[in-house]
Amino acid sequence: MQKNQWRRVHIVTTGGTIEKTYDEQDGTLFNRETVIHKRLNEKIRLPYTEIKIHALMAKDSLDMGLEDREVIRDKIKSLIPEGHPIVVLHGTDTMQETAELVAKTILNPQIAIIFTGAMKPLGFEDSDALQNVTEALMAAQIIEPGTFICFHNRIYSVPGVRKNKKFGTFEQF
Repeated sequence: MQKNQWRRVHIVTTGGTIEKTYDEQDGTLFNRETVIHKRLNEKIRLPYTEIKIHALMAKDSLDMGLEDREVIRDKIKSLIPEGHPIVVLHGTDTMQETAELVAKTILNPQIAIIFTGAMKPLGFEDSDALQNVTEALMAAQIIEPGTFICFHNRIYSVPGVRKNKKFGTFEQF
């Protein structure tokens, strides 16, 4: 990579805890619309990175079925020819299922496809969301092509990843 070269990274948003917002009226958390662009602009500096947001859906991953995963996979497939890495924001409960579908059906993608999410929503003070998104953006630009989950300062090659609910993170198996 050349010094100070501009890079584009696609972010595909699908919902999940990372993008949940708090409804003051009834005290619930829900997925409504993507909030990532606003938060990224407020919180991190990316002077050589152009972020292109693709708001695909706003669902809790527990509410996703095969059809939703195929929509995500098809969106990723449509972006690959552009040659820019892709970060997918996804709910953690079924992230590995979608990542595995992508890994098994998009062979030799020629770019990095990085899935990430958060245990607490992006807007929460003690959220891990910003850390995970920042790490995924960096990983997407430097790692070899393939499908990965990036979470809590680790990068896992897919398949062979699962959520460890006891420790609130992911692990390779």
